[in-house]
Amino acid sequence: MRLSALIHQFFDKYLPHIKGVSPNSIKAYRDTFKLFLPFAANHYGINVGSLSLKHLTPEVIITFLDHLESERENSARTRNHRLAAIKSLAKMIRFMHPQWSALMVKIIFIPQKRTQRQLIGFLYPEEINQVLNAVNINTALGFRDYTILNLLFESGARASEIAGLNLDYFNPEQGTLAILGKGNRFRQVDLSPTTVKMIKAYMVNHRRRPKPACANRLFISQHGKALTRHGIYRLCRKYLRLALSEKRLEVLNPVHSFRHSCAISMLASGCSVTDIKNHLGHEDVQSTMVYLQLDLPRRRKIQERFTEYTQAVLSRNAEIEALIDKEEEDDIMTWLDSL
Repeated sequence: MRLSALIHQFFDKYLPHIKGVSPNSIKAYRDTFKLFLPFAANHYGINVGSLSLKHLTPEVIITFLDHLESERENSARTRNHRLAAIKSLAKMIRFMHPQWSALMVKIIFIPQKRTQRQLIGFLYPEEINQVLNAVNINTALGFRDYTILNLLFESGARASEIAGLNLDYFNPEQGTLAILGKGNRFRQVDLSPTTVKMIKAYMVNHRRRPKPACANRLFISQHGKALTRHGIYRLCRKYLRLALSEKRLEVLNPVHSFRHSCAISMLASGCSVTDIKNHLGHEDVQSTMVYLQLDLPRRRKIQERFTEYTQAVLSRNAEIEALIDKEEEDDIMTWLDSL
C-alpha cells in the first residue's frame, strides 16, 4: 500500500471528519510530513511517490527524529511534536487497516524524549496594572486594546481563541462569553460586570466598520479585517514592552503570560483544579497540574499580592466605568439632537 494514499486519507478524512481536529493542528501535522516524507525517501534512495507502508518503520522514524535535533537543531519539545503527528498517522492506520496493527503498535510505543519543564511565566498583579495603565483608553484603538488585554487575563483565553470570537459568542444579558477552543470544543466563561460593560462599549462606540467577510468577528483591526492571533501577539508585546523591563520580558510569552496569570489568580483564590481546567479549556488535567508545582510559601505570597490587586483594581474599574457612562450619555444626547 502506497504511503501517499494513506497520507491523503489521513488529511482528507481522518483528521477533519473522524477526529475533528482543528485547522491549526492539521497545519502542524502537515508541516511534520513535509519534512518526514522527503527524509524517508532520501533514506531509502527512492522517490517520495514510491514510499509504501513497509517503509514506515520505527527505525526510520527514530533516525528522522535524531536528524531533527542534530541537523535542523530542533529542540526536544519540537521533536516530540513531530513524533506525535506520526503516531497519529499510525493510529489511523491501525484503526482503518487493522492488518498492519503489529507494525503500527511499534510506532505508537516509540517513547517521547524527556524535556526540561518550562517555567510558568506569569504576570504579578501589579504588573498587570502596569500593562493596563500603559494603554490610552481615550482613543478607539486604545479602548479596543484595553478590552482585549483585560479579557485575556479574565478569561485565560489563547490568542487564537480571542481572534476567533464572533459577536454572537458574547451574551451581555447573562454576562457570559462562549470560547471556541482546541478540538473545536466550546466552553463558557462568566465575565465581571465591568468587562461586560467594556465589551458593550467597544462594540457600540469603538469597533471599526468591518469588511463584509469579517462582519461577524468581534475584534476588528485598523484595516477593517478580523484581528489575527499574530495581531494579538504583537498587541500584547507592545504594551508589555511599554510597562516592563527587557529582563522581565525574557521569561514571558506575550499572550500566554495573561493565561498563566489567570490560572495563578484562580489558584490563589482557592479554585479547584477542575475549575481551572474547565476555565482554561484544557483537554487533560495534567496540563492544569503544572500550576500546582508552586511551593506553599510562594503560593501564599502570590495570594496576598492578588488580594491587594483586587483592592487596587476597584479604582481602575471606576475610571473605566466613568468613561463608559460618559460615552453612553454622549450617545443619548447625540440621538436626541438627531430627532
